[in-house]
Amino acid sequence: MTTQEAVAQPGTVAKAVATLPGRRRARWTPWLYLAPALVVLGALLVYPIHQLGLISLLKYTQAQVSGGEPTAFEGFGNYTTLFADDQFWQVLTATLVFAAACVLSTLAVGCALAVLLTRVRALPRLALMLAALGAWATPAVTGSTVWLFLFDPDFGPVNRVLGIGDHSWTYGRYSAFALVLLEVVWCSFPFVMVTVYAGIRAVPSEVLEAAALDGASQWRIWRSVLAPLLRPILVVVTIQSVIWDFKVFTQIYVMTNGGGIAGQNLVLNVYAYQKAFASSQYGLGSAIGVVMLVILLAVTLVYLRLLRGRGEEL
Repeated sequence: MTTQEAVAQPGTVAKAVATLPGRRRARWTPWLYLAPALVVLGALLVYPIHQLGLISLLKYTQAQVSGGEPTAFEGFGNYTTLFADDQFWQVLTATLVFAAACVLSTLAVGCALAVLLTRVRALPRLALMLAALGAWATPAVTGSTVWLFLFDPDFGPVNRVLGIGDHSWTYGRYSAFALVLLEVVWCSFPFVMVTVYAGIRAVPSEVLEAAALDGASQWRIWRSVLAPLLRPILVVVTIQSVIWDFKVFTQIYVMTNGGGIAGQNLVLNVYAYQKAFASSQYGLGSAIGVVMLVILLAVTLVYLRLLRGRGEEL
């Protein structure tokens, strides 16, 4: 609007000025609704993270806990010790590969079953939903114990059905990781399935019908129609799966008896537990926890940055 137009229409300027406080209120309104949850999350997260970072900078072993020796400031000494340990890099590599395999498998199974739910009748859909939610609600310790029994070399039904005798699935490194992966996917895919299914149901049926009439296959409909429309949901379930699978502890600890033979199935969470509690090196265990936190934040931020760079709205 030019100066002449503003002078000719003084009421317009007054209305624009009057709406500024309203715009500011509208901008802050969502944060007011989120404030209680942010306060609770801050209380539950800020202090533990602060303590984790603080302990990682201290010489804090059983001697300091019992009061036998004074706590000493180590600076980055724990991190120097950690990064100089070859086992740490081996465990980190194994954790990254294992977590990536779990995430991809969980997303593939969850998305495939979500599409299947839209293709079956009400009764099979209800049965599949109840079975999946039952797996999701099963505690990790219970689920891990059940999977160990199923693949037990002496009494497990899987070995009998496959006719492989007393083969031990947890003896070899890769077979043990594969067994844990199956259990992790089994207890994780229901979240992806239910979330993606809800997103598919929100897609207008006319869009899917038009794609089918154009001769698109089911895979093409998913890749070219559903996946772009469901991208915000897929971002959420992917990030959630990365966080869950990167910090897997219970399944590895229970199914491989604390990390496998000679630590061959260690992941970072179990490695941190061994350093902090089995070896009483609490500062070193806290340093591993800080490294895990940084890696998770970096992966999440990079993933979101890549999507923003492609012009996606989250």
